[in-house]
Amino acid sequence: MKALLLSLLCLSLGACALFPPRDPLVVQVAGINPATGADLEWRLLVQLRVQNPNRDPIDYSGVALALQVNGQPLASGVSPAQGTLAGYSEALISVPVTVSAFSVLRQAVGLASLQVGEGMPYRVDGKLDTPGWSGAVRFTDSGKLDTRLLSPQGPKP
Repeated sequence: MKALLLSLLCLSLGACALFPPRDPLVVQVAGINPATGADLEWRLLVQLRVQNPNRDPIDYSGVALALQVNGQPLASGVSPAQGTLAGYSEALISVPVTVSAFSVLRQAVGLASLQVGEGMPYRVDGKLDTPGWSGAVRFTDSGKLDTRLLSPQGPKP
């Protein structure tokens, strides 16, 4: 019995060598723009640039993310976007996110302490679902957000 278990363990470890190593997908925020919402709802459209640094194509089906601005939660959203990312290629995926009224109040306090023209730090945490043995790809990106976006009317031309 022990010999059988040992043989199965050796076979399963050897099977991992059959799968070629893959570099992780690169996911970055390409843009954050105002989007249309209902009367009391404020929406943003987060655009993600997803890059596949591998030879083999990767299927994806769904993305979820949470947006923090100035160290505080601001918005979250999901998208049923799906497709295939060819090897050594990239795609833009748009994810609509909803901002809660409570989050807007928290951000208003943060805006009061900013200098004119100073951006607010943002952080996006999310996952891109890749069906199959690889599971979901988790990602984080950060940068500075144009404070003009934090107005329900969006940036002024």
